[in-house]
Amino acid sequence: MSHAKGVFQVNLLPQSLADAEADKALGRMTIDKTFSGDLVAASKGEMLMAGTGVKGSAGYVAIERVTGSLNGRQGSFVLQHSGTMNRGAAQLSITVVPDSGTDELVGLSGKLEIIIADGTHSYEFDYSLAAAPHENNE
Repeated sequence: MSHAKGVFQVNLLPQSLADAEADKALGRMTIDKTFSGDLVAASKGEMLMAGTGVKGSAGYVAIERVTGSLNGRQGSFVLQHSGTMNRGAAQLSITVVPDSGTDELVGLSGKLEIIIADGTHSYEFDYSLAAAPHENNE
């Protein structure tokens, strides 16, 4: 397992939902991130979220494509987010979508952790690069 860490800037932009009459507790945003450190990259993605009537309880899912360099290897990959807040207690899982790595990042797998402290967003990324699987064209 390899490790990458650094900081990132994020810009979330609210978007309209496909159903204009949707429940006001639902939301959608675009994601634009710029990573620095061991991951020098930019990402674009989309997030769906739901709030509740209970303070500190909510959920979100997101998909983002990250394109750039991971510890010197060029390519792109997709991250899948699943997060909940249960009355203020956060649970977040961010994983690399299997077989989403391209170029020098083919075979990438791993989990990314987001840390927010003093207004700064940072990441810790534990990953591995396996040999690319051979496609069976039979």
